[in-house]
Amino acid sequence: MTNTQVTLIQIDNYGPWTVTPEPRREVDLQTLQSRLYADLSQLFGNREGYVFFTRFDNMVAVTNGLDADAHALIQESVANRYPVTISLGIGVDPSPAEALGMASAHLQDAGSAQDRERTEILRGTPRSTDDRTGEDVQIAHFDVNDATGKYTDRLNEFDAFINIEQGYAELMRYMRRAHDSLSFFVGGDNIIAVCDAVEHEGYADAIEHVNEAVGVDLKVGVGRAKTAQEAGMSAKHALETCREENTDVEFGH
Repeated sequence: MTNTQVTLIQIDNYGPWTVTPEPRREVDLQTLQSRLYADLSQLFGNREGYVFFTRFDNMVAVTNGLDADAHALIQESVANRYPVTISLGIGVDPSPAEALGMASAHLQDAGSAQDRERTEILRGTPRSTDDRTGEDVQIAHFDVNDATGKYTDRLNEFDAFINIEQGYAELMRYMRRAHDSLSFFVGGDNIIAVCDAVEHEGYADAIEHVNEAVGVDLKVGVGRAKTAQEAGMSAKHALETCREENTDVEFGH
């Protein structure tokens, strides 16, 4: 059974801040968002976590192994580097979607994301060290089959992007609905899904569904481990096995 620890990262009072005392330049906001994502990716990554940018003012991290003190240190680091602060909600559940729901509820119960008084909230109980197992996190790394030949080398970049995004959107919806899993676009033609205990048939069904719905062919490598990064590396190696053996679904060892 999986026990995914999910942390919701939310920039405090970000909407009002972007227009106070007057609207800020979009290029400056994009730069801040991208730098903050890069720093958070490293801050959580140094502790074996994964961060996904979602909407940038809200980000989702898989944080198995990080305790409350580690989360607080990350908050402190952001506050020292940026003109904004972040609040963190933590949830743990066999279902990644349920874990994110719990993390979201912690911040929502503390007040609105646009409440100037609600800053640097840290709520939720991380999974205890004694309860952790090597089966807690399941990561699936999806890749589009021959994306270069089908899209990059044949279409203009925007049309190639549309095709990749259609595949991502359909997979994201299907994995959420069928398996309570959270899927994130991570660049190029790659999608990483944080899953519950999905078996081979579940992934095969997802790949078939996306192909039938939007005509995008996928393959997937799956890894299972104690932390997100360890599971993710196992998934990457399994994806290489897919490429070598021309298969659609492979599990890491």
